[in-house]
Amino acid sequence: MVDFSGVQVDNVTLDEAVARIEMMIASGKPHLVTTPNPEMIVAAQDDVELREIVNKADLRIPDGISMVVVSRILGASLKERVSGIDLMMKLIEVSALKGYSIFLLGSAPGVAEEAAENLLNRYPGLKIVGTYDGYFRDDSEVIPKIVEAEPDLLFAGLGAGRQEKWLDHHLAELKTVGMGIGGSLDVISGRKKRAPEWVRAMYIEWLYRLITEPQRWKRQLALPKFLYLTLIKKML
Repeated sequence: MVDFSGVQVDNVTLDEAVARIEMMIASGKPHLVTTPNPEMIVAAQDDVELREIVNKADLRIPDGISMVVVSRILGASLKERVSGIDLMMKLIEVSALKGYSIFLLGSAPGVAEEAAENLLNRYPGLKIVGTYDGYFRDDSEVIPKIVEAEPDLLFAGLGAGRQEKWLDHHLAELKTVGMGIGGSLDVISGRKKRAPEWVRAMYIEWLYRLITEPQRWKRQLALPKFLYLTLIKKML
């Protein structure tokens, strides 16, 4: 485990994360998987509830290359970055092979269905037992559908912060392994493009997002704040 200004992150590789989640599925008990990144770590400084939820989660993957760099400078040495969408896609691949069922929750109306269609085309054996958009006003609209579907994995794309709190509040009754996935459904549906592989390999996916979605510039301010909190402040 590595601590980033009070936010705890598990030191796992992608394969290790998948193995731990498979153990969660096998247990038949509800579990929470979170994807802390610099933006979430900065937000958690003021949002005590979010910080507590992330810290008590059953798995907290290091979703940010800057987290790996900072950890190595400070001597903690995270093994690798494990992005939320990479973990999600690996779990979907494993689910198609082993028969785990999944439920897709989140994004605008129609997005989860489009994502499901694309996933089924790519993984014909995949068991998608339900989809629902993230614009519901009342939890009673969606919870009975998830309970009835009995998914092994619930991927919730409700936006960072909201999705972690929602999952934490409801996993006991949903009885599944829940994971927050941010905007991954928008990418999987094809409505948004992920950075090319060569961009990801150079660790400048953040720059690609800023160029292609300039409206995100305020969110990018989290990176210098993260560096200040986790590195510069400790070195002063």
